[in-house]
Amino acid sequence: MDRVRVSQDNLVFCAGHFMIFPNGSEPLHGHNYRVAVTLEGALHEDMVMDFVALKRLVKALADELDHRVLLPAQHPRLRLTIGEEQVEATIDHKRYVFPLEDVRILPIPNTSAEWLARYLAGQLRARLPGDLRLHALEVEVEESFGQSAIYREVIDAAASTP
Repeated sequence: MDRVRVSQDNLVFCAGHFMIFPNGSEPLHGHNYRVAVTLEGALHEDMVMDFVALKRLVKALADELDHRVLLPAQHPRLRLTIGEEQVEATIDHKRYVFPLEDVRILPIPNTSAEWLARYLAGQLRARLPGDLRLHALEVEVEESFGQSAIYREVIDAAASTP
């Protein structure tokens, strides 16, 4: 089984977020996130996937989140009111109002590194070329030096057979 991995200085995004815990939420803050992607599969035209194409896909995903406030759409206690120009986010006793263009509302229950890795994996999988023979993909999201979450997804166990 062959693997390719991309992890470069430009595969980053700076974003604000807050985690929602069972008994409250943390203050709004931000991270300089780094993203790394590993694809595992059979060779197709002598490679798993072209590095340049993979880097472009990952960079585009990071750019979509860069300099935005990340809000989870699926948390039961977070109330989002989306207007024409702004988003109001209410959690417990806190109320935030953000310009709509500065927010990314994500289909996840929380904005942990784990959920961001899952989200990015799904977005990447949807954008990968259909002719790849992938067995698995892995997305790592580092929120600070030495602190990261990794999501690995098996795509097709049969793809490992040439």
